[in-house]
Amino acid sequence: MNKGGLNYRLVIFFLAIVFGVGFSLPTLLQTQKGAKISLGLDLQGGLHMLLGVKTDEAIKSKIKSIASSVKFFTDDKDIIIDALKINNETITFTLLDKDEEKNLDTMLKKIEGLIVEKNELSYGLTLSSLEQESTKEYAINQAVETIRNRLDQFGLAEPNVARSGVENILVELPGIKTGDEEQRARELIAKAAHLQLMAVDEKRADRASSMSKAEATSYGDVILEDARDTRTKHILKEIPILDGSMLTDAKVAFDQMNQPVINFTLNSEGAKVFGDFTAKNVGNHLAIVLDEKVYSAPVIRERIGGGSGQISGGFSIQEAHDVAIALRSGALLAPVKLLEKRSVGPSLGADSIQASLIALISGFLLVVVFMVMYYGLAGIISNIALIVNIFIIIAVMALFGATLTLPGMAGLVLTVGMAVDANVIINERIRELFRVGSSVAKSIEDGYANAMSAILDANITTLIVAVILYAYGTGPVKGFAVTMSIGILASMLTAILGTHGIYQYLLPRIEKGANISLWFGMKKGAK
Repeated sequence: MNKGGLNYRLVIFFLAIVFGVGFSLPTLLQTQKGAKISLGLDLQGGLHMLLGVKTDEAIKSKIKSIASSVKFFTDDKDIIIDALKINNETITFTLLDKDEEKNLDTMLKKIEGLIVEKNELSYGLTLSSLEQESTKEYAINQAVETIRNRLDQFGLAEPNVARSGVENILVELPGIKTGDEEQRARELIAKAAHLQLMAVDEKRADRASSMSKAEATSYGDVILEDARDTRTKHILKEIPILDGSMLTDAKVAFDQMNQPVINFTLNSEGAKVFGDFTAKNVGNHLAIVLDEKVYSAPVIRERIGGGSGQISGGFSIQEAHDVAIALRSGALLAPVKLLEKRSVGPSLGADSIQASLIALISGFLLVVVFMVMYYGLAGIISNIALIVNIFIIIAVMALFGATLTLPGMAGLVLTVGMAVDANVIINERIRELFRVGSSVAKSIEDGYANAMSAILDANITTLIVAVILYAYGTGPVKGFAVTMSIGILASMLTAILGTHGIYQYLLPRIEKGANISLWFGMKKGAK
């Protein structure tokens, strides 16, 4: 063992102190600058929601998208088809020119998961069962990402959005404090933001108020309400010209009357479809539909190029802003429904923080007092390692932008006991060697060597459990697992490497004083 002085273990320990203190101060002092730990829903209050995804609607949306593709392809290639309709998730139409059969079949083969049934020139298109399951799975994953993107743009700090079970989504929104904020967040999450440009059925437009939905369906039409006046109806072609999947941007602007509107931009494919349709339908009406409501149905005066359009509908500035967020973040392929809602008040969160801090401080002080009384100066060295361990946990969590939850606080309290456990094992091994008459240097060196296997076994097995909890647990359980994992790794650095370096540095003083009772709480040679 090195005979005192600076050593690499002590240098690493000192760097760990600088790192821990430096990166934990923004959190502890709540400074404006620097990475900080965010408080979870149960500590600062907020909104907890469990959402269900209506995956069957994703199948219908997929079918409509395929029908739109068929219509655009046949129009673009001047292929004449008749009676293009959707019946019970089946697209049906008749090809009128047999010479175009090969071109049409080639196009349909490129659509993955599509089952094509033909009776001469009559077509029936459906999705395979495998494609339907794939579409449902994609709809759930897409809903998670879309809701997360919307909440990020909404401005909420650290929203938690994750799958829960097979078709459910867990949403936790820390910091929601008022009923208005809650209502706005719920509307933004649930908004489908499904933008469609649809052709008005000019032949039957004057019968929109009197026609039944069943009759409209027989013509391949759909009846939708006006966004401003629900008494006004519009009869539109069921298969849209294009939808929001071709949208690239949406921004709030103001019209000539200084009223908020939403300007949207389409990608190159959408721009081509939009331009071709408007060129062939000058004098007809084009309806702009958002979430099954018609916001406007202007007359097409000329070909519209550039792939841009405008949604106006008497929006307030806040409504226009939220709709633009929803459009930019993408439409939900399948709508969501609220299954469960819980609100956590900020006062309850403050009570949780106070109770957790009392538990942490009480546990910490009891451990500190016990270590000093039982192990003497060795106990103080262990307590220094314990304090550094807590600083490192806070620093690492802050750097990674982790969210501290109530179970995470429990993990921090548990880490206090686990961190000092390694030093208890080391001190007892050193004491055992003193009892058999070993020298100070040999007792310390062999004490660490003998304790190493027990410490590694205990920490590695606990770390494995923590990893499993993180992999398969939900939000609060993950918070506990993260805190405990960081604590285990930090304790191995501070308790094993750090304290060993301190003993190496102080070895000459320990040997010179020869007061084993002061340093380790026992007399040399005691039985």
